[in-house]
Amino acid sequence: MTDTAGRGVGPDFIEALARGLDVLRSFRPATPSMTLSEIAGVTGLARPTVRRILITLEQLGYVRGAGRGYALTPRVLELGMAYVNALNMWDIARPHMEKLVARTNESTSMAQLDGSDIVYVARVAVPKIVTLAVTIGTRFPAPATSMGKVLLAALPPASVATVLGEASRSGITARWQPSAAELETSLREVRAKGWALADQDLAPGIRSVATGVRDGDGQVVAAINVTVHAAETSVDTLLEEHLPNLLRTAADIGHDWALTAAVPAITAG
Repeated sequence: MTDTAGRGVGPDFIEALARGLDVLRSFRPATPSMTLSEIAGVTGLARPTVRRILITLEQLGYVRGAGRGYALTPRVLELGMAYVNALNMWDIARPHMEKLVARTNESTSMAQLDGSDIVYVARVAVPKIVTLAVTIGTRFPAPATSMGKVLLAALPPASVATVLGEASRSGITARWQPSAAELETSLREVRAKGWALADQDLAPGIRSVATGVRDGDGQVVAAINVTVHAAETSVDTLLEEHLPNLLRTAADIGHDWALTAAVPAITAG
C-alpha cells in the first residue's frame, strides 16, 4: 500500500490531488503496467475512485491503456523536470558546500571571473572575524585570490593579459601586486597542481585554497575555496586537512552539474 505518512490535514489540503499522486506513485519498475484492481490494492483507494483518477490522468496524457491495465507515459517526466530545470547551478552546489563547511568548520565560497575581478556567486560562511566582508556579488582582484588564480589559470595563456587589461572594479588594492612574469609563473604552477593557494595576498589575515569546478565538458566554469584566518590556521593545516575535502567537494559539484545538464528536455507530444 502506498505510504501516506505525512499526509496533510486542514481545510486547504486537497485530498483529491493527493490521491492522484498516490496513483502515479503506485507504478514501479517491476510493475510498469497495472490493472485497476492492482492500483486500488497498492493505494488503498476504492476502485471507483481509482477509475476516475485514471480516466483523468489518461485525458491529461500521464497514463495510457496497456492491455487490461494502465501504464505511465513519458509525460510524467515533466513533473520531475520542472524541479530540475528550476534549479540553477548554485542551488545544486549549495548542499555540497554545506557539507564542506561541516567537515572543515571554515567558510567556503564560489566565484566566477568577470574581467580582472572575481565575483562571489555562492557562499556558506561560519562566524569568524575577517579583514574583508564578503557577500554574494563581492568583487576582488583576481590575481590576489586563490579562486582568481584558479580561474585565470583555466584561461588560454595568451588571453590572460587581455583579461587583466580591464581595470578592476573591486575598489580593493591587494597586497600582492605581481609582475607579469611572477603571475605567469604562479598560474603555471596552478595548472600543474590543479589548485591555488593565496596566503594573505589579498589582505592581512586572509588565507585560502581554491580549485576549479568543471562542467560536463571538463571546462572550469567556477572556482570554490576554503578560507581561514591566518592567525588560527596554518598553511600546512589548510593544505593537508582542508584541501582534500575541497577537491572532493568540487568533484561532487561538477558531477551533479554534468548530470543535470545531461538530462534531456521533455516535450509532451
